[in-house]
Amino acid sequence: MTDMGPPVELIPDDLAPGDAAARDFDWSGLRLVRIRAPDHPLFRAVYQRLWQEFGPRGEMEKEAVIAARLGWDPAQLVNHHAFRYEMLAVQRGEEIVALRDHTAMVPAPPHRAAHPGQVIVHLSHVIVEPPLRGTGLAGWLRSLPLQTARECARAAGEPARDRITLVAEMEHPDGVTPMVMTRLRSYERAGFLKVDPDAVHYCQPDFRPAAEIDRSSVQPVPLALLVRRVDCEAEPSMSGGELREIVAALYTMFGMHARADHMAPLWALLDHFPGPGERVGLRPPLS
Repeated sequence: MTDMGPPVELIPDDLAPGDAAARDFDWSGLRLVRIRAPDHPLFRAVYQRLWQEFGPRGEMEKEAVIAARLGWDPAQLVNHHAFRYEMLAVQRGEEIVALRDHTAMVPAPPHRAAHPGQVIVHLSHVIVEPPLRGTGLAGWLRSLPLQTARECARAAGEPARDRITLVAEMEHPDGVTPMVMTRLRSYERAGFLKVDPDAVHYCQPDFRPAAEIDRSSVQPVPLALLVRRVDCEAEPSMSGGELREIVAALYTMFGMHARADHMAPLWALLDHFPGPGERVGLRPPLS
């Protein structure tokens, strides 16, 4: 049976500081749909739209991987983490006018030494179709995953979580690519900050088929990490321990569908991140 999950709520206080104007967004005629299982009638359409946008850039996993993620149960820890993956679609009638996917992650000992109350949400992909761009809908799509974070923590048996960090992987600003610059500008206005790329060289895994990777070599994708540390948005830095906890959760998630030897270069990068006692600067995404 299709897992519909709890109803999605509209919680204005969850909006990022720079997305406050989205409170006035008109939801008339629109419907929010939560996708929690691959047999959901919208799964194939949502996946295909995401693949069309992000697959050619090597930033989207194969359909079988995404289908498997929908089966994650946060009550069952995997490598000391609880995971909840879901997709959201916004429909006008039968038309999908916006969509996103994300994963809530709750580190358990020994991976939560830096911040015992932390829940991490990986903001994987988001698309707002042209008719609704610039309306405030994108701000809501950035905030709705906070509900998934709280639900994941409760399911993992840890309802007292007091820190939620939203993290997105983005292309580095190049000053010329319209979609890249527009996306970064939007997140900067919302109040997200970028982990200093001069101090931290982050890469996303190589999502190509394993046989193709073996014919060449592992080619991780260099990206920037953007974060919204809820209720700490103005802090200009984070500890190296907090950053390591976030990236370890990401790599644990990715590693569930990747060979260990293909993930090894990523874990090696993490070994060179700033230490727990060091501070890592956070700066505007367009800088």
